[in-house]
Amino acid sequence: MARNKPLAKKLRLISAGKESSPIPSWVIVKTLGKVTRIPKRHWRRTKIKP
Repeated sequence: MARNKPLAKKLRLISAGKESSPIPSWVIVKTLGKVTRIPKRHWRRTKIKP
């Protein structure tokens, strides 16, 4: 990947990185265990738009 990236791509990469973090434990407690994970995109099947 290039060292110099456009700002729009940087922002998309940052948001994708935030999506990969686990959900907080209080969300599981508040939803009574119905929400236990965030649906994530597969790293190989779908790519972040350039």
